[in-house]
Amino acid sequence: MRARAGMVVLLPLLSALAACGPVPVEQAELTCLRDAELAVRPYTEVAVGVGSDFDGDTDAFGAVSVELSGDYLRGRDPSEVYDRCVLRRSGQPPRRPLAEQPGWAG
Repeated sequence: MRARAGMVVLLPLLSALAACGPVPVEQAELTCLRDAELAVRPYTEVAVGVGSDFDGDTDAFGAVSVELSGDYLRGRDPSEVYDRCVLRRSGQPPRRPLAEQPGWAG
């Protein structure tokens, strides 16, 4: 009976830990491109618009979003950021260097 109770507690814990495991290297490479891009420059987005409500009143709106990485602030090499990220996420080195990745504009 005691062993069964231990399994009830242990099974969800093991499932949660398995979800934190490494991802395939291909998936890590795609995810880590974003980190490398943010090491080169901040990402900014600006949205501006005008709309009206049901009463006919016109309203203007706007939003500004800035994403800034610590790697950019520290001046880290994007290739190093990419390599470390892929290794950390997948447990394997990248299959190709950053400069040869499709979609890399640097």
